[in-house]
Amino acid sequence: MAGLEYRRWRACRVPIVTLALALTAGCEPGKIGVGGAGADGWTPGQGDPQAACGVTERIPAPQRRLTRFEYNNTVRDLLGTSQTPAEQFPVDEVAGGFNNNASVLTISPLHAEKYLLAAESLAAEAVAGDLSRLLPCDPAAVEGNVAQEEACARRFIEQFGRRAYRRPLAPADVDRLMRAYAAGRTDGSLREGIEVVIRAVLQSPRFLFRLELRHDLDATSPRVRLDPYEIASRLSYLVWASGPDDELLAAAEAGLLETPAQLAERTRQMLQSPKARLAITEFYRQWLNLGRLDTIVKEKGEFPGFDDELVAGMRAETPAFIEHVLWSGDRKLSSLLTLPVGFATEAVAEVYGVTVPPGSSAPQLVNLPPDQRAGVLTQPGFLAVHAHPDQTSPVLRGKAIRQKFMCQEPPPPPDDVDLTPPTGEQGVTARERFQQHASDSTCKGCHQLMDPIGFAFESFDSIGAFRTEEGGQVIDTSGEMFLSEDMDGPFVGVRELAEKLADSAQVRECLATQWFRYAAGRFEGAGDDCSVGALRAGFHGSEGDLVELIVATTQTEAFMYRSAFAAEEE
Repeated sequence: MAGLEYRRWRACRVPIVTLALALTAGCEPGKIGVGGAGADGWTPGQGDPQAACGVTERIPAPQRRLTRFEYNNTVRDLLGTSQTPAEQFPVDEVAGGFNNNASVLTISPLHAEKYLLAAESLAAEAVAGDLSRLLPCDPAAVEGNVAQEEACARRFIEQFGRRAYRRPLAPADVDRLMRAYAAGRTDGSLREGIEVVIRAVLQSPRFLFRLELRHDLDATSPRVRLDPYEIASRLSYLVWASGPDDELLAAAEAGLLETPAQLAERTRQMLQSPKARLAITEFYRQWLNLGRLDTIVKEKGEFPGFDDELVAGMRAETPAFIEHVLWSGDRKLSSLLTLPVGFATEAVAEVYGVTVPPGSSAPQLVNLPPDQRAGVLTQPGFLAVHAHPDQTSPVLRGKAIRQKFMCQEPPPPPDDVDLTPPTGEQGVTARERFQQHASDSTCKGCHQLMDPIGFAFESFDSIGAFRTEEGGQVIDTSGEMFLSEDMDGPFVGVRELAEKLADSAQVRECLATQWFRYAAGRFEGAGDDCSVGALRAGFHGSEGDLVELIVATTQTEAFMYRSAFAAEEE
């Protein structure tokens, strides 16, 4: 959906499932706007962004349903469970390369059914063990005393609900959940009453959606400053992809999330948590389209080593590499694109042509030839998903560079064009087979944006193994960049391409834009010029520091504000 022009979408295209879900899903519209914010703007951390930017611009903030990834993380932290029930939910749709775009996070009847089953399973597990671990009282001491049991249940509701709803409960919320407790406790026990409460909480829109409903400010203003608990929730899902913990909620209550400096300091603290590593690497997994590893196939006759073990190794390598760059390395985009190291299981090590200790279950750091490998671009996972089952694809690999690293969307092919990859009869090497694109006037205009980039990847086969020949001929890996902002010209091989990308202002600005889209859960619009410009300028100023890019997100007005509901009406 990304491109020169975006359609306006409503964030919640929701069929009626339950009254509560339908009412919640229908509140806030999302907008998809045109990209291209300039690099001018306020510097993150310097003053109030509202004072530095115009105050009349609308900042869309659609109500966002938890993604499957966020749901699993949230119930893990809330209940200490090892269950991953969201794997049974309908697959989250993708818009602009990410599955957390609010415009496609719809609710279906199947969602409602799966939410019910997940809530029942999680609640049953939560109360099955030692109940004192869960409750703010000694169950044995209050059991049989109805009044004391009820008092214990009320305290549990206030504490558990605060975490689950990501804010203190209103009296009406407590009363509603107390009625759920009473329904479960009737002819039952304290344990059964608490189980019903948990089930009710996990099916509430206040849990399933990241609601931002503040409306107590100036009604004439086109935008609203988020309240402290909404800020805490945004911050937590940005850095942890999970709900805020008690410490973060306490910081919100104490007014410690009010200023840009406080947010920056808190973000850096939260990034030290192991939860941050899991959450931040998810952005890179989606950005590089590595979710396709779960569905791609390779021709067994051509690639007999492509099996579940190799796919698992590919799936594990990129997160390990990202962790290495962001938490052990220099945190720079240049290292992400050029560092000649890999993280290999035995199966991946075989593709690399190196060895790791036998029986290693976790990916092992391996040094790779710098004339062959360059960061994420030459990892087998990236190369495999951007290739065909039986051969490489200069088109797919070149298109990935345009889309993901340059934020340029090649136009779709005409409807009457045959998209079947050329066969070996049309040439021994891929360059020969795809020569038709250069000679066909229908194809040439678009394919010159992709093929000359993709040819640089031809030294890697369809599963990412290095090679120098194809069909007995020496592979030509020369390439050329056209219609870029600052990279036009020839290059040879992926190493030189990676160095071009690493030095490019266009690539830095594109990655800042991609991160904005992922963090905001929507495409950028006209009201985001200041925020996107600030991210881009800050990323340039930090020399491509990937961690500071995350911190800078919290300094933008798009993070701190949203449009008032009235301003969002069509």
